[in-house]
Amino acid sequence: MPETKRALIVIDVQQGFANYDEPGERNNPSCEANIKQLIAAWREANQPVVFVRHDSLLETSVLRPGQAGNDFKAVITGTPDLLVTKSVNSAFYGSPDLDAWLKANEIDAIAICGIQTNMCCDVTARMAGNLGYDVWFALDATHTFAKSFGDLTLSAEQLSLATATNLDGDFAEVLATVEAIQRISAAK
Repeated sequence: MPETKRALIVIDVQQGFANYDEPGERNNPSCEANIKQLIAAWREANQPVVFVRHDSLLETSVLRPGQAGNDFKAVITGTPDLLVTKSVNSAFYGSPDLDAWLKANEIDAIAICGIQTNMCCDVTARMAGNLGYDVWFALDATHTFAKSFGDLTLSAEQLSLATATNLDGDFAEVLATVEAIQRISAAK
């Protein structure tokens, strides 16, 4: 393994989110294909891969354990180095403790992909940045959905771009899947 380890954190790529894949509501139809490429590249480079699963506590949630929506999408294959389950927005508030695992494995750099761009991926990236991790945020390996506030509706693409704008330089380096793969491959 290279001197510097960078864990790929794959967040909430679960079947339940397909319930919201309405035309015009979801952005980035290439998200899952890009996640698949990232997982393959990380494994090829012998870098750690962490899967995160949202186990909702809400009785009506499609992400509740025991529901088909809680299962990972087909793109999530193989055994991760770590599986974190959580019931909140940040992968750092799950079980087992992601921060403790990263530190125990001397990992101070991560890359983030998954669902949703402006929710769990964003919150995890912000916490990672605040905890001192070197964070890559693979924007085109995330997706989200349109969201309304009062009379205002922001498209999924607007929310994705706002997330990228807010994260880049302050909490993470926002980059494309192809760039993340080139960098992790060069580190082999």
